[in-house]
Amino acid sequence: PYTGVIDRPDLQEILIDECRKIKPDFISNGNPVTGYVSKGKGNGVTVNLADGSEVEADILVGSDGIWSAVRAQMYGEEIKKSEKAALKRQGCKYSGYTVFAGETLLKTDDYYETGYKVYIGPKRYFVTSDVGDGRIQWYAFFALPPGTKKAPSGWGGTERTDQADPGENLVDYIKSLHEGWSDEVMTVLDSTPPESVEQRDLYDRSPELLRSWADGNVVLIGDAVHPMMPNLGQGGCQAIEDAFVLSETLELVKSADKLEGALQDFYKKRIVRVSIVQFLSRLASDLIINAFDTPWSPHDDLGKTWKSYLTFFWKPLLQYAIFPGQFAYLYSYHPTGNMGDLPAALQAKWKKQHEEDAEKAFAAASEDGYQAVAAPSFFKIAEQPETVMAMKKN
Repeated sequence: PYTGVIDRPDLQEILIDECRKIKPDFISNGNPVTGYVSKGKGNGVTVNLADGSEVEADILVGSDGIWSAVRAQMYGEEIKKSEKAALKRQGCKYSGYTVFAGETLLKTDDYYETGYKVYIGPKRYFVTSDVGDGRIQWYAFFALPPGTKKAPSGWGGTERTDQADPGENLVDYIKSLHEGWSDEVMTVLDSTPPESVEQRDLYDRSPELLRSWADGNVVLIGDAVHPMMPNLGQGGCQAIEDAFVLSETLELVKSADKLEGALQDFYKKRIVRVSIVQFLSRLASDLIINAFDTPWSPHDDLGKTWKSYLTFFWKPLLQYAIFPGQFAYLYSYHPTGNMGDLPAALQAKWKKQHEEDAEKAFAAASEDGYQAVAAPSFFKIAEQPETVMAMKKN
């Protein structure tokens, strides 16, 4: 099936614009939530902010990410507290992977035919994704201990002040870990500005089957309560589903004293699906770490371990059974019911627009020598008077 990928900052920009139409000053940056006091049925919540001020609200939605201050209070955790050599932080388990990420402007031979590629090797894998406007995002996952620090950890727009060795070429370092891999990987890396590479250690957590996501008039959504491995691209997607179901649930509430019960209903509606997606995401990463190796081939002697033979026999099972099954589950979720002909109409529209936008970007790059780098993050976008894609001239 057709798969359209949208870059997260692009989606966030769209959502910000729509929210501003409703309330121009709806967002306030630089003053995060540090705690709360839920004041009981029908009495709302007092929200404590970093600058010492307080805000009164009917409910608090804790969508403050994996190192959530709201979750820390709700579950009695200490923010970012590390245990066992950083193998566990604030109730989240280290996945076994650190990931490097970058973005480039590149027209590959199959740019319009293949939107997503995964290259798998022993204890590492490399992913490329077409995110529009001629851009390719890539992610290089390595099974390394936590704290194997090379690159800055902030995604797009963050000031790059903490590279372990400022003089090291991070693209060359990543290429050295992919020696002997496909030329396609090397082409993508060679076209990436080394100073744009970023890194993050990946953590997730077990499903909260025994603890509610809600505490009085406070509720958790997204990575704040169910962070997951990015293998299936579902972290942001499940947060969007959370927001939809929460909005749908709250829309039925007619009085403030019903809010606490509504938040508990929301948890019950979401916990099963989210737990399954968390499990599938974790299983995918664990299989790559523990069960994959260079596949056996009659044409060389590179894959001779039992894992090599297992990897060889895994390939048709993955292609024809496991992948179709997991994606059928992920993408068959239609909370508003059957969408009829809408997906086909959107596919036709997007494919045409995608090619037009990409060709413009390729033409501009060829003429002016520009190269796209990662777009600024949600918070950086909100601070800018005008949103533009960051560009770098060669």
